[in-house]
Amino acid sequence: MYDDKELNEYRNLMKPPETFEEGFDWKTIVGAIFIGFLMMPGSMYLQLVIGQGIGPAARWVTIILFAEIAKRSYTHLKQQEVFLLYYMAGAALASPFQGLLWSQYLVQSDAARMLGLTEFIPQWVAPAMGSGSYLERTFMHRDWLVPIMLLIGSQLVQRIDHFGLGYSLYRITSDVEKLPFPMAPVGALGTMALAESTEDRKTGWKWRVFSIGGVIGLGFGFFYVLLPALSGLLFTEPIRLIPIPWIELTQYTEGVLPAVATGLQFDLGLVFIGMVLPFWAVIGGLLGLIITIVGNPILYAHGVLHRWHPGMATVETVFANNFDFYMSFGIGLGLAIGAVGVYYVVKSFRSTDGKGLDFSALFNPPQGRGDINFWVSIGIYVFSTLCYIAFCVWLVPTFPWIFFVLYGFIYTPVISYITARMEGVAGQFIALPMVREFSFIAGAKFFGYQGLEIWYAPIPIHNYGEATVQFRQIELTGTSLRGIIKAEIVVFPIVMISSLLFSQFLWQLAPIPSPEYPFAQELWHLQALNTLLMQTSTLEGNSLFFEALSGPVVFSGLGLGLIMYSVLNVLGLPVLLVYGVVRGLGQSTPHGMILEVMGALLGRYYFLKKYGAQWRYYAPVLLAGFSCGMGLTGMFAMGCTLILKSLGRLAY
Repeated sequence: MYDDKELNEYRNLMKPPETFEEGFDWKTIVGAIFIGFLMMPGSMYLQLVIGQGIGPAARWVTIILFAEIAKRSYTHLKQQEVFLLYYMAGAALASPFQGLLWSQYLVQSDAARMLGLTEFIPQWVAPAMGSGSYLERTFMHRDWLVPIMLLIGSQLVQRIDHFGLGYSLYRITSDVEKLPFPMAPVGALGTMALAESTEDRKTGWKWRVFSIGGVIGLGFGFFYVLLPALSGLLFTEPIRLIPIPWIELTQYTEGVLPAVATGLQFDLGLVFIGMVLPFWAVIGGLLGLIITIVGNPILYAHGVLHRWHPGMATVETVFANNFDFYMSFGIGLGLAIGAVGVYYVVKSFRSTDGKGLDFSALFNPPQGRGDINFWVSIGIYVFSTLCYIAFCVWLVPTFPWIFFVLYGFIYTPVISYITARMEGVAGQFIALPMVREFSFIAGAKFFGYQGLEIWYAPIPIHNYGEATVQFRQIELTGTSLRGIIKAEIVVFPIVMISSLLFSQFLWQLAPIPSPEYPFAQELWHLQALNTLLMQTSTLEGNSLFFEALSGPVVFSGLGLGLIMYSVLNVLGLPVLLVYGVVRGLGQSTPHGMILEVMGALLGRYYFLKKYGAQWRYYAPVLLAGFSCGMGLTGMFAMGCTLILKSLGRLAY
C-alpha cells in the first residue's frame, strides 16, 4: 500500500511553502457576492438540465475575472488570494436550498404515491399535499417556514462543525504521523493553475493549457448545452444534436443482453476526467462494468434478477437489478473495502519498528499557518455533535436517543480516523455502507419505532476523514487558516439568501421535474424509488427493504471483495484496481464509462509518453479549462432562458 507505483507519482507534486498568508481582503468579499448571485443560478440550472453544475467553471471564471481586474489596476493576485477565491467559490455554490426542490418533488412524486408513503413524509421536510404552495410553486409560503428555518440551523452547525473533528484528524495524521496524502497535491495544483494569469505568460504553460481546454469546452458546450436551450426558446421542440443525458439502447440489446442497462453518454468532459483520475481506478471500473455485462444475463437466467422484464429502459432496469441483487451485493463489497481499511490501519501501527510519534506537533504547529488550538477543535466537535443530537431528539422523540449518542461519539470518530489514515496513505475514501440504515431498522425492530421522520433528521453520523485532504490542500497553497475562517463567515449569509431566492425562481419558471429540466425528469424518479424503498423498512407491516436485502448475497459480496483484493495484492497489481472494480459493478448507470476509459487510455499511452511526467501537471489544468468553457456556455444559455421565460411570465 505504501509503495504503490501509481500513487507515488502523485506524492511530490507540491511541497508546503515556508510562509503563510491569509489572502482575505475586499477582493474575496466581492468574489463571494459575484459567485453567489451570478454563478449560483447557473449551477443550479445546469444541475437540473444535464446533472452537473458549473462548480469548477464558476471558480475559474471568478479567478480569471479578478486577475484581469487586478492586472488593469496595476496590481496582482497573490497565490493565497487565488486559492481563497477558489475556496469561497466552492462554498458559495453549495446551494443548500436546492434540496427543497427535491423535497417538494418527493412529496408529490409517483414513487411516493405508488409506495403509499406520501402521508408519512414529515411536514418539517415539506408541506403536506394539500398545501397551496404547490399550486403556486413558491417557497415564500408559511407552510415552508419550518423546513427553511430547520435547514438554516443545520447548515450553520455544519459550517462550524467543519473545523472540529476533521481538523483534529488533519493535525494528527499530517503533523504527527506525517502521512503523505498523495491526492492532496493534485487538488492543490488544480486550484493554483490560474495563478500564472498574473505572471509572465510568455514563459509559463498553465495559461496556454487552460486556454486550450477552455476553447474545447466552449465548442462542445455550444452543441451540448447552448443549442438545445436557445432552440427550445425559439421552437416548439429543442434541437439536440447530442442526446441528454444519453442514447438509450437497453431495449435494443435486451435480446442479447437481458437485464443489462446499455446506452452511450456523449459528455466530452468524461474524457478529461478519465485523463485526471488514476489510470488503474478507471480500468478497474471498466472491469467491473464488463463483469456486470457478463453476469447480469446469467443472474437473469437463474431467476436472481427476476423483476426485470423486456421493455424496461435504463432507469427501470437499474432499479430492478438493485432491488433483486446489487443493493445487497454492494453492501458486501463496501464491507470488504472497510475491512481492508481497518487491516492497513492495524498493520501500519505494528510496523512502526518501535519508533514513537512526536505528539508535541499538536501544540507547536508551523508559524503563521493560523492553526486552531487542538483542544478547541475537539470542543467544536463535541458542541456540534450535541447540537445534532438535540435536533434529532426534538424532531424524532420516539426514536431511541442512545443511537444518536453512539452515532456521534463512537462510530463517527472511529470511521473518520480510519478514512483519514487511508486518505493519508493511499488517497482512498473508506465508508462502511448501510450503518445508518441498519441502525434505523434496528430501532424499528427492537425498540418499536415506526415512521419515516428518522430518515430526514440531521443524524450525527459523519465521516470527517475526507476533510483532512482539504486542510492539506490549504497548507500546500500557503493559505493561513484565519483567512479560511473569515471566508466562511462571509460566505454563509450569501449562500443562504441566494440559494433560497434562485430555488424559488427556478421553480416558478416551470415544474420540477419537467421537460424544461431533462436530467431531473429522467433520473429523479429512479432516485425517489431507491430512497423511498429503503424508508419502508421502518414502517409497520411488510418492508420492501427486507425483501430486497439478502444475507447470502451480502456475504458473497464481502467474500468476493476480500478475495479480489487478496489476489491483486499477491500479484502485485495496483491497489486502485480493486476500488475501480467496485465502482463499476452495476452500482449506477454505466453509460459514461466508455468515454472515461478513452480519456484514461489517451492520457497514459499518448500524452504521458509525449510530455512525460509534466502531463500530471497538464491534465488537471486542461480539465479546469474545459469545465470553464462548458460553464460559460451554460451560463449564457441559463441567462437567455431565465430572461426570456421571466418576460413570458409578466402580465401585460
